Formats: sequence, structure tokens, C-alpha cells
Amino acid sequence: MGIFGDSLDKATTSTFTRHPPKSPQAQMRFLVKSAKGTRAAAQALGISQRTVERYLKGQIKQPRPDLAARLADEVRRRWQPRVRERAKKQAATTGGIVIETRARFGFTAAPGTTDDARIRLITQQLPPAYAARLFDAHAAGATDQQLQEIAAEGLQEIYFKDRGRRAPGLQVAFTDIDYVELDF
Repeated sequence: MGIFGDSLDKATTSTFTRHPPKSPQAQMRFLVKSAKGTRAAAQALGISQRTVERYLKGQIKQPRPDLAARLADEVRRRWQPRVRERAKKQAATTGGIVIETRARFGFTAAPGTTDDARIRLITQQLPPAYAARLFDAHAAGATDQQLQEIAAEGLQEIYFKDRGRRAPGLQVAFTDIDYVELDF
């Protein structure tokens, strides 16, 4: 996934009310329960069903590093889905989303005027409408470029145009992203 998709996933995991299981055996037990069987859990991880059963019995205690990462990601993805959806719904209807980014912003304004792009550090609360658009696009499988365009439009309207009170016709180019962190 891309930088925006990962940041949205990270923001949703920060809404958990309890920590996910830590040990490989507890993680595997949760995954088998949520996947409704050892076969489905094995397919989700790309391992054999017998390996999943060995983890459940405690015969294997420490997974390979790549399997440990896949297991932790899969557990995090399935952990507390109702809490995650409630937080997304609240952000999309009332709370909005906070975006913190360090990236290159350039502008094109009225005919004949431009401003050269430069690196800026921006932390801005985007209204619920932009949060809803980001969540909907992410759920629909949008590319990272499409998510970036939605965020750029939100920053353009809220941060640079001050909700339409200044700089009419300003177009913002949002490129060379160093990092993006989202929170709701």
C-alpha cells in the first residue's frame, strides 16, 4: 500500500480500546476465531493448515520474522472492527481528520502569477466531508495518488484558501511527500 493508505490504517489502529494479542499463540488463536477456522487462517497467512494447528497447540512458539509480521498485520486488520467503524463514522460526520505532513507545496494563482514550490510542515484539521471522502475512497480501493489528491484538495480549501475567504483561483500542487500522519 502507499503512504496515505498506510497512514489511514495506522490512524484507525490508534482508536482501539484494548491492545491486540501479543504472543504468536494468542494472535493465531484470535485469527482462527475471526477467520472461522484453521484453513481460512492458513490461507490468510499463506502457510499450511498444519502449521496453524501447531501454533495453536504451542508446538511452535516463535514464527519466522516474515510470518510474525504477516500475523501481526492480519490480527491488527481484524481487531475491534466495530470500534474502528464507530471512530471512522464519528470522524466522517462530526470530528473530521487531522493531517500532519511535510511535503512540497507549489501554487498557481491568477494568470501570470506563480509561487515556486517549497517544503512546508503543515498540521491542519480537515472537516468531516474530506474525512468521509478519504474513508470512502480507501474502502473502494483507491490508489495512493487518488487519496493524495483528496488530501491536497482539502488542504487547498482549508489551509491555503481559508475556506474561500482568500486567494480565489489558487491551485495547490502537493508533491514530494516526506511523511503524512493522519489522526481522528
